[in-house]
Amino acid sequence: MSDLYDVIVVGGGHAGCEACAAAARTGAKTLLLTHKKSTIGEMSCNPAIGGLGKGHLVREIDALDGLMAKVIDKAGIQFRMLNLSKGPAVRGPRAQADRSLYRKYMQQALAETENLTIEEAAVEGFVIINDKLSGVVLADGQKRLAKAVVLTTGTFLNGVMFTGHQTTIGGRIGEISCTGITPYLKQMGLKLGRLKTGTPSRLNADTIDWNVLERQSGDENPQAFSFLTDKITNRQIDCGITSTNERTHKIIRDNFNKCALFSGLITGKGPRYCPSIEDKLVRFADRTSHQIFLEPEGYDTNVIYPNGISTSLPADVQSDFIHTMKGLEKVEILQFAYAIEYDFVDPQELSHCLGVKKIEGLYLAGQINGTTGYEEAGAQGLVAGVNAALYAKNSGKEFYIDRSQAYIGVMIDDLITKGIDEPYRMFTSRSEYRLLLRADNADARLTELGYKIGCVGDERYMIYKEKMEKIQSFNNYCRNKTVSYADIENQGLSVKHSGKKSLKDVMSYPNVSRETIENIDSEIKNIDDKIYEQIEIDAKYSGYLKREYEDIEVFKRDENMKIRDDIDYSKIGGLSTEMVQRFTRVKPKTIGEASRITGVTPAAVTALLGYIKNA
Repeated sequence: MSDLYDVIVVGGGHAGCEACAAAARTGAKTLLLTHKKSTIGEMSCNPAIGGLGKGHLVREIDALDGLMAKVIDKAGIQFRMLNLSKGPAVRGPRAQADRSLYRKYMQQALAETENLTIEEAAVEGFVIINDKLSGVVLADGQKRLAKAVVLTTGTFLNGVMFTGHQTTIGGRIGEISCTGITPYLKQMGLKLGRLKTGTPSRLNADTIDWNVLERQSGDENPQAFSFLTDKITNRQIDCGITSTNERTHKIIRDNFNKCALFSGLITGKGPRYCPSIEDKLVRFADRTSHQIFLEPEGYDTNVIYPNGISTSLPADVQSDFIHTMKGLEKVEILQFAYAIEYDFVDPQELSHCLGVKKIEGLYLAGQINGTTGYEEAGAQGLVAGVNAALYAKNSGKEFYIDRSQAYIGVMIDDLITKGIDEPYRMFTSRSEYRLLLRADNADARLTELGYKIGCVGDERYMIYKEKMEKIQSFNNYCRNKTVSYADIENQGLSVKHSGKKSLKDVMSYPNVSRETIENIDSEIKNIDDKIYEQIEIDAKYSGYLKREYEDIEVFKRDENMKIRDDIDYSKIGGLSTEMVQRFTRVKPKTIGEASRITGVTPAAVTALLGYIKNA
């Protein structure tokens, strides 16, 4: 038996890293248990962080003092702001990573985290004392005791890898799977299922004909992920672009019968928005080609990640179809692709705090909850870690983020109210409040909340406060600074109005650049770019933002109407058996949450609302 920890985190992937760091930051004595210390922070699949929706999550993790943004800023080798030509709400930061540097800097960040111990061990069960979760059992029979446990098992929970009809037990190539935890979860009454994901082959960069390929460069002025990073100084590397063709597709189609995905070996559902190449050929049968991005895995490696051709086809078939693509005719394949199937827990078993409803003190984060992606995992890990720490410290508090505050809140609310039938991926379209939940203002939305709950440190909070004071001061200046019609006309702007306008009013006009504003008022040249950006967005979208704030007020009314935990839905008149079952399974905490449960009708919500008001 070991010393008693406040929190034990199982798994050293992206969810586990954020969970153990967050728990420790919140003041909990924390233990991270992982199969191999050397693979902590490993990028198991694509060497990239961020993207549309995903980049928002990374900024939100950073606003809550998490690790992912700071690490990618140090390890990134190509930074791009996606959708830069579109509005700020749908812009998403993305960066290619040096895989080894990312792992190095994540491990370094954890090594420097106070209250955190890291131990190399496999977890195969739980310690139950007096019907209460009290720790974990290791593969060698030893026990580690804790007041709370966070499971972040990724693809290791009964993981099986497939290359054609060849199967290998494991959670990642070269690593064992975790087989002991699933029986415990089933005994606890949790609903489990199987999901599938995959990874493409790895190619030798020195054997690719780069001269015939289109190149993709990063942004000239790369933007950092972390609000604490002043500037990206890393050398930027280009990616290459090739594509499949009709020859490629014929080889794949001719070998569908050898594919684990279509032969019945794999039963779990794969990610719709990151499909395997064979899945693409079925779903987009009319397409004659698919674009493939050739992404370098780092500065000092010749390994290339071909983004877009994950597959479960046999190795010989992979070799045949890869060599049909432009620039890859003579490429050396360093590692063949494989699919992986693994267990997950139905996320409707969870609360908004990512605690398991049936097992006090147990929290789940990452792919075990049915999500896909490093960013989704990291965000869940942070929330689960903070809540595990608050529970272990008997604080009486919960760290709750609703869907009007962050994409983290949108994701968790989607998971626990709707459940999943395929791996969940974050998109900006999942939010009703996209103009407010932008990547650029994640700190304004979340840092104060994180500081109050204890997971944001003093250093970050002071930097945040200084930034907010500058924004407020500049905002007041622009509101109070008057501009005459003559000043506007001198800039070549045709705007009809009488009297004077404020400088902020002028900012809201279409096609008004910062240069124009500086010509009207030279003081603006002294304003930091990030501060200016916040005021400009507020000015240009003020009418839309006002409407979203009004929508949020309506949302809050429903969210503030609480539902008792002990309510007996079978006693509510007008509810069908199906509605009773849906409400009983999810156990919504508010009317708003109840209304978002998949399959729940407006009439059922009305009946529930009437019952609560008359109770």
